[in-house]
Order: sequence, then structure tokens, then C-alpha cells
Amino acid sequence: MPLRLGSRIFAPRPFTTLVTLALLVLLVALGRWQLRRADEQQRLVAAFAAGADASRKLDRGSPPLPRYQRVDAQGRYDTAHQVLIDNMTSDDGRAGYYVITPFALEGGGSLLVNRGWIGTGPSRAVLPDVTVPGDLRTLHGRIDKLPSPGIRMGHPEPLKAPFPVRATYPSRPELEALLQEPSLSAAGDVVLLDGAEPDGYLRHWKPPGLPPMRHLAYAVQWFGLAATLFCIYVATNLRRA
Repeated sequence: MPLRLGSRIFAPRPFTTLVTLALLVLLVALGRWQLRRADEQQRLVAAFAAGADASRKLDRGSPPLPRYQRVDAQGRYDTAHQVLIDNMTSDDGRAGYYVITPFALEGGGSLLVNRGWIGTGPSRAVLPDVTVPGDLRTLHGRIDKLPSPGIRMGHPEPLKAPFPVRATYPSRPELEALLQEPSLSAAGDVVLLDGAEPDGYLRHWKPPGLPPMRHLAYAVQWFGLAATLFCIYVATNLRRA
């Protein structure tokens, strides 16, 4: 029903109104989603900063720990059973692998250590040499999750030797089956090896994803598009009486 506004009449068509409402709902939903992503990223940044407050010693009986908790552990690298997580990129966009090395704890049990990023080299047919001494050592790092894809498609083939095994986004159960290691530490999926530790590769650890402010900027864009669409809808449906 037309609405008189002074010397003008607001008389939108039903189809135009429905399309505009649908687009407004979509744009506002996208803006709200970006706000939630900004909040999630802010919590990750806070957890990363808080994890450096104090270090916990890992052993066979360590309980699950908060993500990014700083830890230290004593044991030996198992250089014979390493995994290269494929499709990992460096900060400057180069292709490569994360080097995942089992670490046998003194007193029993083991954990997985991410020793950092290494490039693919001139040919993907030749895997990089990631051997590491198996001497007794104390390492320092942070608890983290294994890298995971945004969407996991289908069921990947089971991982199998020879080592080092090249894998794309392996899960913890898949690695346990590959390594035949039922006593992996419950503290977390993997330990990110500190940058100052020896026998590692490129390590610029930071929370994954975009910075919180980037998500806030995207939210402002979506809400701005919604406001612009509403103004256009009103302006195009106002007519002189």
C-alpha cells in the first residue's frame, strides 16, 4: 500500500521489496559472521599471548593443556618415523612442508613435534632430508592443534611407509595408526618447536587466520553495503505525489 511522505509517495513493488529484503538479510548475516570471526581470532591472539606466561613440564601423564601453552619435555627424537605435512606455505608464499617428528619422552610415552617449515626444493619427486640426531635433549615449545583444511573432502587413503611419509592434513588418529603409537601425549596434538631450539626449520609461529581487525573491516563493508542497498531501495521507490 502506498505511503504518502509530504510531497512524495513511497510505493515499492512487491517483487522489488522481496528481493531487497532477501539481500538485506544476507548482507547483515555476512556482517554478523565476520564479527564472530573477529571475536574468535581475538580469543586466539589472547591465548597465544597468555601461553607464554609460564612453562609446564610434559611427561607421560600430562593432562590436556590449553592451546598455545608453553611446555618443555625431555627425551629423544625418533628420526626414523617422520611425517611431512604437505601444502604448507611460508609467510612469503613459497610451497613446502611442516616437519613432524615423534619425540620419545623419558619415562615413557611420546609426543609429536612440529620442527618448522621446509621448502619443497627443485622437485617434489625428491623429499627433503629432515634427519635429526637422536640424542637426549630438553626441548621447549607450545601446544597446538594439527593443521586442518577448511573443508575435508571424502576419505583420504590410509597413511603408510616408507618414511618420511608425505601427508595432506593428517588427523591425530591417522598419525597414531601410521606410527603405531597408542601412547601419544594427551597434552595436545603437536608441540610447536621454539624458534631458538636447534634442529628446526623456519618457525614464525602465530595464530592461524586473518587478524581480528581485518574481520572487523569486512564486517563494516557488509553492513555498509546493506545500508547502501536500503538507501537505494527507498530512493528508487519515492515518487512525486
